[in-house]
Amino acid sequence: MSLTSTTPRPLIAGNWKMNGLSAALDEARAVAAGLDRRPAAARVALFPPATLLHRLAEAVEGSFVLVGGQDCHAQAKGAHTGDVSAEMIADAGGTLVIVGHSERRTDHGETCARVAAKAQAAIDAGLEPIICVGESLAQREAGEAVAFVVDQIRNSLPASLTGKAFNVAYEPLWAIGTGRVASVDNIVEMHAAIRAELIARLGDQGATVPILYGGSVKPDNAREILAAPEVGGALVGGASLKAKDFLAIIEAA
Repeated sequence: MSLTSTTPRPLIAGNWKMNGLSAALDEARAVAAGLDRRPAAARVALFPPATLLHRLAEAVEGSFVLVGGQDCHAQAKGAHTGDVSAEMIADAGGTLVIVGHSERRTDHGETCARVAAKAQAAIDAGLEPIICVGESLAQREAGEAVAFVVDQIRNSLPASLTGKAFNVAYEPLWAIGTGRVASVDNIVEMHAAIRAELIARLGDQGATVPILYGGSVKPDNAREILAAPEVGGALVGGASLKAKDFLAIIEAA
C-alpha cells in the first residue's frame, strides 16, 4: 500500500474468534512487547473473546496494541441475554469492533440491515467498526462475486458515516480458515470494486477508507497480499493466536 499524507495507516487486526483462555494473555503481551521493540508502520489491534476483553485491554495498556470486540448488539442495552453492546465494549477498554463477519452472517443469520444497525451502534458508542463482506465459493464460481459483495457494501453501511472512522474487510468465505487464499488478481479486482462503491457513497472520504483483506493470511503470504493495490491491512484469524506469527504479518505491512 502506498501511503500519502491523507491515507490512514494500514490496520492489521487479529480476530481470535472463539479461542483463548487466560494463558492467551501472554501472547497479547508478547505482541505488545514486540511492537515496543520495533514500532510498526501499521496500526495493530487484537479482538479476543468477550471473556478476555477487559483483561487483555489491561494487559496491553500503554502499548501500541489496540483492542476490540468481535461483535456487538444493535441496541445499547436491554433484554438481550448473552449479547454484548458497543457501550460495554468501550467500557471494557475496546476502541474497535468487528461487525458482519461471515461466521455471524452464516451461523446467526445476520442480514445486511442488522449489520448496518450494529455498525451504527458502534459509531454511536465511539467505536471504530470493521464491516465485513465476502462471497461464497458457489457465488465465486458462478461469476457473481463482485456484484454480491458490492451489494453487501451498499446494504451493510449505515447512513451516517460521513466523517466517521471505519474499515471494510473483504473476506471470501471459501478462504477463511481453509488454507486457501484468493489470488492477488482476485483481491485487486474485489478491492477496486469496493473502493469504487465507497467513493460513490462517500466521495473523497470513500477514497481513504481502509479495505482489509482476510482469508488465511499468514506470515508467508502477507507481504504479497499487503502490497496489492487498495489493500489497507489484513483481518487475520488463526495466525493471530501466536505472537510470533502475528508479529511477522505486522512486519510485512
